[in-house]
Parts: sequence; C-alpha cells; structure tokens
Amino acid sequence: MIKIKTNKTQIAAAVFALAASALLITIFLSYYLAQRLEHSRFVQIAPGALRPIIAQLKIEGIDLNDLDLWLIRAIGAPKYGLIDIGAENATRLDFYLGLIAGKAAFDKITLIPGETTAIALDQIAEKLELNADLLHKIYDENAPYAEGVLIPDTYQIVKGAKEKETIGLLLDRSMRLHKERAAAHFGEYDEKEWFRIVTIASIVQKEAASVEEMPLVASVIYNRLAKNMRLQMDGTLNYGYFSHLKVTPQRIKADNSAFNTYKKRGLPPYPVAMASFEAIKAALNPAESDYLYFVRGSDGDHDFSSDYRSHIRNIRGGAR
Repeated sequence: MIKIKTNKTQIAAAVFALAASALLITIFLSYYLAQRLEHSRFVQIAPGALRPIIAQLKIEGIDLNDLDLWLIRAIGAPKYGLIDIGAENATRLDFYLGLIAGKAAFDKITLIPGETTAIALDQIAEKLELNADLLHKIYDENAPYAEGVLIPDTYQIVKGAKEKETIGLLLDRSMRLHKERAAAHFGEYDEKEWFRIVTIASIVQKEAASVEEMPLVASVIYNRLAKNMRLQMDGTLNYGYFSHLKVTPQRIKADNSAFNTYKKRGLPPYPVAMASFEAIKAALNPAESDYLYFVRGSDGDHDFSSDYRSHIRNIRGGAR
C-alpha cells in the first residue's frame, strides 16, 4: 500500500489557497454585483426558460451574460409580464432582485354596469393607448355575442399589454364568471339560455332606478313577455353607440333594428349593455307581481302599475 505523506505546511498552504480563492471570488462578485446596468424601470419579461429571457434582454440593450444567468438562477426565478424593477440603472444585484421580487406593473380599467361594449372598448383603447379598431376586431372574433359578455368590474391589465392580450384577459375572466353563475343556478352552462337571462338583465340594468327596483323591473319584463306584449322600453334602444342618446319619438320611428322593442315583440337578439351581478340576480329571481307598466315618478323612483289606466295616472302625476 502506498502512503501519501502530508505535513502541516502543505495543509496550511492548501487552506490558505482556498481561502484566498474564496476571498478573490467574493471581491470579484462584490465588484461585479455593484456595477450599474443601463435599463429602464419597467422590463418586459416573457414566460419561459431563463436563457431565452437573458437573450431577449441583451437584444434590448441590457448588458447581461452567462454569469448573470447563473447568478440569477442561484437566487430564484424571474416573474413575467411588465416588471417594475424599482429604479432605472440599478446595480446588477438590484436588477436581479427586481426581476425575481419586483411587482408586475398594472393599469386599472373599470367597466361600468349599463355601459355598452362599443363605448367601453373605445375608452379602454384611449386609456391604454391601444388601437381601437383592432381592439373591436379581436373582441368580435372571440366573444360569443356582440354585447353583454364582459362583466362590469375593475380589471388589472399588465402595462404594455397589446390588444389581443387585453381582450383575452377581459373575456377569459368574464366567461369564467358567466359559466360559474350559470352552473350555480341551473346546474350547467347553456350558452343560449344563459345569455337570454343576461339580455333580460341588461334591460333591467338600463331601466331600473336602483338595485332595489331591479326585481320589479324584471317582473314587468317577464309579465309582458308572457302576454306577448311589446316591451316598449327605451333602454333597449340605448344599444351600441346609442348608449347615452335620449330616446325620442323620432328615434323610435326611425329605428328598425331588432332592438326597437316599441316595434318588435320579444327580447332583443342579445344583451343591450353590460349587466351587473345584481341585475343578473334580478333576472334570475324576479319579484312576484302583476305589474305591466312603470314610469319614473317625481322622486326619481319608478311608479309601477298593473293596468294602463293606472299607468296614465302615474304619467300625469309623475316627473314626465
């Protein structure tokens, strides 16, 4: 057996060499990590493996290399989306930490109950600096109906999201909620039947003076449909870009669309606006009543009646 002899001097030399190497590495890394990188505060990170992310950041002018890749990997995984690094031209270490722990930057948009999708998409395009025509086109290609699909709520849109990503987020969340609510009430999601409910809800949304009135307005709609009466409701003519236009006798006479319930029997072909959850609940659970008419009273609320004679009295005694 061959014995390898070592002495204290050799061991000490080896330990010293290791310590020196560790010290040099520490000094180098301290210097390297303290260097500043030229970059903007917000950095767009695509989902995927780290190496393609580093390559993309290099293309965008950020001076990164394989060493940065290994150091970032040792710390954690970058988030994706538009990431707020926290400051421009941070040190390499701060840049790494920003990629991993920085907050995604969002824009908030709020969809208002009773507003139409046509107007809402124009407002989104203006706020997010997107192409309105492309936004409408992508919506039309992906939504099951031209109206009533988007759920009124506040949405967080990742800064820098393009038209397709924005519509995708809005539709994905809205359709998930539609399906959950349909399943909770009916036990399943039948698209045609569900959006018939949403159509009623959208009219309720346009017509009711308050959330408390919604079940009563819904009852009038169901009662008139049951009697094959025309709905004759102004709200159905406030569709699309007509959302905020006053409905006049001239408008009623000129509009020959399927949304003119003064001329057409039954419901419009699809919703006339975005309906809140409260309006949908009212459409699913209308009040029990024999009301067939309503008119806004002097106090701003509606006066409901079951016969035309009473309705006329309410008109004469009300605000209009």
